[in-house]
Amino acid sequence: MQEKTQDLTGVWNGLYSYPDGRSVTFVATLIESASAVTGSTHEPCVGAHCPAATLFANLVGSRSGSAVTFRKTYESAGPHYRSVDYAGTLNGEATEIEGRWTIPGVWSGKFLMIRPEREATKADEQVAQRA
Repeated sequence: MQEKTQDLTGVWNGLYSYPDGRSVTFVATLIESASAVTGSTHEPCVGAHCPAATLFANLVGSRSGSAVTFRKTYESAGPHYRSVDYAGTLNGEATEIEGRWTIPGVWSGKFLMIRPEREATKADEQVAQRA
């Protein structure tokens, strides 16, 4: 059951910060399978060249122990929105991922993703009782 509670699969609320102090909230849906991490995000567009009020992106990455990395690639967002690399550390309760985002050669900043603590489902409890 420990492995299940450490799985990254779920909905995460996040915040990333620019070097100039601006911050943007986002929601990420992650799916972890073995060491692969995939998913998607949506966030408000705050830039000067916004193609839409909400930006959507796909995530592809991996996890090794507490190290989590992924690349966020915006969907149909135009030339001002590039792929962004994220590298963070998962806390012991698997409720926070904190680290840095980078647009190579352009700039970088900090990010934090949080989800509520996961409770064991009834199925998990039944399996644990039978073991």
